[in-house]
Amino acid sequence: MIQTSTPFIFMRGGSSRGPYLRRKDLPEDLNDLSRVLVSMVGSGHPMNIDGIGGGTAVTTKVAMLSKSDDAWADVDYFFAQVGVEEQLVDFKPSCGNILVGVGPAALEMGLVEPTGDVTEVRIRAVNTGTLVSEVVQTPGGSVQYDGDAAIDGVPGTAAPIQLQFMKVEGSLTGALFPTGSVQEEINGISVTCMDVAMPMVIGRAADFGVSGYETAAELDANNDLLECMEAIRLIAGERMGLGDVRKSVTPKFGLLAPAQDGGSACVRYFMPWKCHPTLAVTGSQCLASCLLAPGTIGEGLLSGPSASPATIQLEHPMGKMEVVIDYETSDGKFSVRSAGLLRTARKLATGEVFVPGDIWTRN
Repeated sequence: MIQTSTPFIFMRGGSSRGPYLRRKDLPEDLNDLSRVLVSMVGSGHPMNIDGIGGGTAVTTKVAMLSKSDDAWADVDYFFAQVGVEEQLVDFKPSCGNILVGVGPAALEMGLVEPTGDVTEVRIRAVNTGTLVSEVVQTPGGSVQYDGDAAIDGVPGTAAPIQLQFMKVEGSLTGALFPTGSVQEEINGISVTCMDVAMPMVIGRAADFGVSGYETAAELDANNDLLECMEAIRLIAGERMGLGDVRKSVTPKFGLLAPAQDGGSACVRYFMPWKCHPTLAVTGSQCLASCLLAPGTIGEGLLSGPSASPATIQLEHPMGKMEVVIDYETSDGKFSVRSAGLLRTARKLATGEVFVPGDIWTRN
């Protein structure tokens, strides 16, 4: 059987990993592209045994890069969330952790030229329209991966990558509060439906019968909780203008609880059918904004000062993530100007990835 090969860089971005490819090397048609990515990742098997996926939602992600025609951006970042056991691909969301690797990958691919010891890579996340400035260490004109920056959920240290997210409000739905309500009741439980970098349904852990301090594995084993959240998520998806979201990973789900370990608050983020082992970069911005916005389900939970720009430390199952939210409240209306984070990435491998020729043959 003749196989079709495509060059790729395999990278860890934040606390996720996956292949980074040139968009021009892949099928233009999204249905054809979906079949290629499903094969590439090995979807349909819990271990992704016939592909390069890692058997979890944070290791079945794909980044596709191209030079941008946007007046501000250098690079377009097209993201795909590929299913683990279901042979599905969702092109609706973006992923902030995988985005961390976009700057280094774009430099490695020659899509952006280094400008000195540090290089700013300006990125347009085409799935959502979010604009991101990413500062990468490039001493001597080469991407530096080793350094002293540490992020919880990833072993060791690496070179710091500073990210600044712009245009995060209403990323997919076009509105900060897509349902028109700051807080509402669904199936007898109060939630906030909010869209900052990622559309989310957010509730208080206690209202769902859990503490919010459970491990990811404990929450994944709580079928009653997962069924309750999914029923609410489906209704919320309709109210948020996202339609039938049964086979979509958006909106995501988040639970809030008071801080337990010196942070600003404790959070659990669902992807949406399993708890994230740490926390998504996009989700962190939405959860932090929910804690800051008056009248939401998060009001009253925040520990510490909240003057803008507010530094919010979110406790997650494997530590903390810090996000800086630049916001304003004018005439009672809350709005988010930008969000900043520090993350790391590392190049793991380069080469060619193969898919069977009966799935795709390049013309």
